[in-house]
Amino acid sequence: MPSAVVPLIRFAGRVRSIASTGLDLLGLAGVEPPPPLIENLREFDSIFSWYGSNRPEFRDCVRALGLPVRFLDALPPADNRMHAADFFLAAAGCSGQAAAPRIPTPSAQRGDFTVIHPFSGGARKNWPIENYRELAQRLPIPVRWCAGPSEALDEAVRFDDLYELGCWLATASLYVGNDSGITHLAAAVGTPVVALFGPTDPAIWGPRGERVRILSGELAAMPVEQVLAEANRIAIFPEPNRI
Repeated sequence: MPSAVVPLIRFAGRVRSIASTGLDLLGLAGVEPPPPLIENLREFDSIFSWYGSNRPEFRDCVRALGLPVRFLDALPPADNRMHAADFFLAAAGCSGQAAAPRIPTPSAQRGDFTVIHPFSGGARKNWPIENYRELAQRLPIPVRWCAGPSEALDEAVRFDDLYELGCWLATASLYVGNDSGITHLAAAVGTPVVALFGPTDPAIWGPRGERVRILSGELAAMPVEQVLAEANRIAIFPEPNRI
């Protein structure tokens, strides 16, 4: 997993990023596999790996070393209509109710503020920033803007540690954002979420949770009134200030 995601893994006794182990070096031309890594991997009875799906040289190296790895598809097939979380669980041999990822955070009183994260991994997935600005003006409680390290927004709150970001998001009365990892994080820590989806299919990639609402459609045409109305339905606004 990427190094930034490591702090979010709260259920395991020990977690390391792929880069910190040297696993990503396997299969590279002219690079000898690190012996301590190979010895460590051979101690496992079984290893499920979504990493290496697009690296045949990595898979060939792992098989040549005789490591007990079962490779799984990193992405659902194009014709799949199963939610991604259910797809990954099914691939690993797990079954049951629909998966709704949860990340525990320390109990804290919800603050009287909304978090808006107006970015994502691609411009096509972003609701226009001017719409977010108008929404912020019309919400009944203060707005705190959120952004990643490379996202340009002067007034934004930023966290280097994603778990610390999650703990902060858990104290918000509402979160509004695009189809992004931060939106999924807000849903996973239990914050009321309004997620705006454009070109991505929310039936497969949407965040899940009891207090999650997804608006899907042409983002440039999605009116502020629609998002505001959904925020009113899902948010935990203080009673005297309700919309």
